[in-house]
Amino acid sequence: MHQLQSRTAIGLAILLGAAVHAQTNANRISDLSQVPQIHETREQRDRRMQWFRDAKFGMFIHWGPCSVGRKEIGWGREGNRPWDINQHGPRTSDPVYDNYYKEFNPTNYNADQWVKFAKASGMKYMVIITKHHDGFSQFDSKVTDYKITAGPYGRDIIRQFADACHKQGIKLGLYYSTRDWYHPDYLVGDNVKYDTWYRTQVEELLSNYGVVDVMWFDHVGGRDWGKWRFDELFAMMYRLQPNLLVNDRAARFCGPAASEDRGPASPDLQKMTDGDFYTPEGRIGAMDIARDWESCIHVGQGWSYRGEDGFKGPDDCIKMLVSCTTGGGNLLLNFGPRPDGTFAEGEARVARAMGDWLKKYGAAIYGTRGGPYRNGSWGGSCHQSDKLFLHVYEWPARGLAFDPLPYRVKSARTLTGAAVQFTQTTNEFTVQVAAVDRDTPVTVIELTLDHPVPDGRLIGNVRTISESLTEYGKVLSENATLELSSGSVHDHAADHARLFKGERAEPGYAFHTGDEMNPWAKIDLGAVKTVKAVLIENRPDERRTDGLILSVSEDGQKWIKAWQAQKWEQSWLALVTRFNAGIDVSGRPVRYLKFETRGETPRPMLLQRVQVYGD
Repeated sequence: MHQLQSRTAIGLAILLGAAVHAQTNANRISDLSQVPQIHETREQRDRRMQWFRDAKFGMFIHWGPCSVGRKEIGWGREGNRPWDINQHGPRTSDPVYDNYYKEFNPTNYNADQWVKFAKASGMKYMVIITKHHDGFSQFDSKVTDYKITAGPYGRDIIRQFADACHKQGIKLGLYYSTRDWYHPDYLVGDNVKYDTWYRTQVEELLSNYGVVDVMWFDHVGGRDWGKWRFDELFAMMYRLQPNLLVNDRAARFCGPAASEDRGPASPDLQKMTDGDFYTPEGRIGAMDIARDWESCIHVGQGWSYRGEDGFKGPDDCIKMLVSCTTGGGNLLLNFGPRPDGTFAEGEARVARAMGDWLKKYGAAIYGTRGGPYRNGSWGGSCHQSDKLFLHVYEWPARGLAFDPLPYRVKSARTLTGAAVQFTQTTNEFTVQVAAVDRDTPVTVIELTLDHPVPDGRLIGNVRTISESLTEYGKVLSENATLELSSGSVHDHAADHARLFKGERAEPGYAFHTGDEMNPWAKIDLGAVKTVKAVLIENRPDERRTDGLILSVSEDGQKWIKAWQAQKWEQSWLALVTRFNAGIDVSGRPVRYLKFETRGETPRPMLLQRVQVYGD
């Protein structure tokens, strides 16, 4: 009787606990006193984040049974995704994908060689998949049988990986997908069972594999904070790993995306789950030197192994690393090993090339901070102490001109030892390197200053106007037509053609609108063309185009703002670009161009010359 009463009491306690969990999930908060995202000072955060900010370059590894079938990890599973994005309805399996683990036997997996490979490639940390959306555990979890030790390989992949990272002194990151399309309890009812289960797996990972430097989460589902105990998750994680870094996806895709969704129970929960850095995926993040970020991008056709071709080129990957560094972030470059645990030659070629490049140019990457010049299609800048590094992809014919530098340049050289010509005035700073001394894909210039550049300092942009604009293609506007927002007695339609001719317009000529609050001019090229640059000239000392805005369109209906003047100049060169893989790539399909100004008092628009360049 006593035993029966005890069992009954335990059962009631479990049911009561579940009921309380369901009722107060969004209101009851665990002890978060040790969670750094909530409590640390700026100085404490800077110390905790320093290794990550200095590292710049890491290896991401997507690998598992999916590689047997050359399927995309997680997303290649064709079962339904109930209560999650894209699909709803009864839970279904994928009999082929779900049984790949019975064939997954990576006998050539050598974690020590992997880490050596990453270090030789210049990477300072590694992040490996422990469980993706497909629910398969690459470690010997005690709460599931769908795991690596239940298949023919029979060994804990994560154990070997963690030991190799620790032994060779490389930072260890573990990826974990909270989303799980395989687990039968995922998002069922109040989600208590699954929420407890996945936190148990995270606890295993942070308890059994030594020091873990990064916990890299990848999304949840359900659109409802009430289905998750993120407070318990974070309290547990920082009890076990006080110096852990966490990305911004621990609560990604939770509500409130619709009126019925519940948000976080407190601002602390939101701040905590925002993590330590954000994670642009498949692209280079926009320049941001105020917040920590890391772009994750795959080398191959997808995240996991998809075959022996379709890999990015080494030069592209080097430029991605440079764009991340100068933009203020890190690059986590993804590799998808073969089913046997080896790397495809296309991936290995990229890794070797990046390692060779970093041996020569690593001083301009590691330990630096982004800025102080804005990066773009020309390249970017970064700095460390009194060294300012310019990473140049593209050279205008007459060199690069920048907004003035508020520090004296004591010396300049390329990192390969070539001479650099520079001029420094109160109006601008210019650099030039002889064509024979420029490197592919990036020329790296080291400037030694008389003062260190403070972190987070942004001082301006590159100026790219040159006498010869042939680098941007041919003139596209010779037969263009012009429409103005209003007419003026000072303007004559018969003279508009002068505006677009290849030669300079006659002295004193400028098209002219009437006085308006928002005067504009539209140029029609006659057909959609690839526009790369627009040369804009003001009439001498005619400053009524302050703040000039250029927008472009293919159809005259949908407009994209392409450029805006930051200050008045006699001539502007507006580059028309599109954002691709984190880099501003020259050229955009355009038929119509619109110039406009906006002011507090009526004024006309006058421009003396507009030439459109491209292909």
